[in-house]
Amino acid sequence: MRYFFATAYDGTNYHGWQRQENAVSVQQVLEEALSAILRTEITIVGSGRTDTGVHCKQQFFHADFMELVDEAKLTFQLNSFLPKDISINSIKRVEDHGHARFSAIARSYQYKINTKKDPFLKPYSYYFPKALNIQLMNEACTFLVGDHDFESFSKVKTEVNNFRCIVSIARWKKEENNVFFDITANRFLRGMVRAVVGTLLRVGQGNLSLKDFQQIILSKDRRKAGAAAPAHGLFLRSVQYPSTIFV
Repeated sequence: MRYFFATAYDGTNYHGWQRQENAVSVQQVLEEALSAILRTEITIVGSGRTDTGVHCKQQFFHADFMELVDEAKLTFQLNSFLPKDISINSIKRVEDHGHARFSAIARSYQYKINTKKDPFLKPYSYYFPKALNIQLMNEACTFLVGDHDFESFSKVKTEVNNFRCIVSIARWKKEENNVFFDITANRFLRGMVRAVVGTLLRVGQGNLSLKDFQQIILSKDRRKAGAAAPAHGLFLRSVQYPSTIFV
């Protein structure tokens, strides 16, 4: 029987989601917790990767069990066992074909920027005191929406069949001393959101024109895009699934 787990985590102390040989990842910590509680080796499959230092408000993973799970009890046990920077928010049974990665129909990220120095925001927001033209950045976002090849914003060494993503939302908003970038798509490439943010910041400063930004997308060349924005400002906000996979 297959179950979906909704998890949240502060990515500061982890080398991303995916298990690695020589660094601690979120996946490793979760697998070790489940294996210790259930006294059997458990392997999990996440809805996707997050880079080192990226935070998550909602990430899903699935795991298979031979017997029915007491969802409330296991949630309590995991939250008692896990470190303070990782939580389990829900456990739900799904159909056997339900897949945390391949069944997802949309993923949403938010990038946070603070324009006024604030030590309390340092781990979770990128301090960027330079003036930004939010209207111009939103005009540039219109080139992102739709079905496009985003190779220009992908890490160069990544194993994917194609670089096409369907972006449904891409927008900036300013609230007092904070600036937020929201983006939703059916899938994301490795490093894509941070590269998009870094390039749009150049637009907002007047260093790139709208035509330049459009040409960067069409070039399919990562070298032409801007540097990736720092990881600590990025949050995976939600992952959406069709209701039909839940039991």
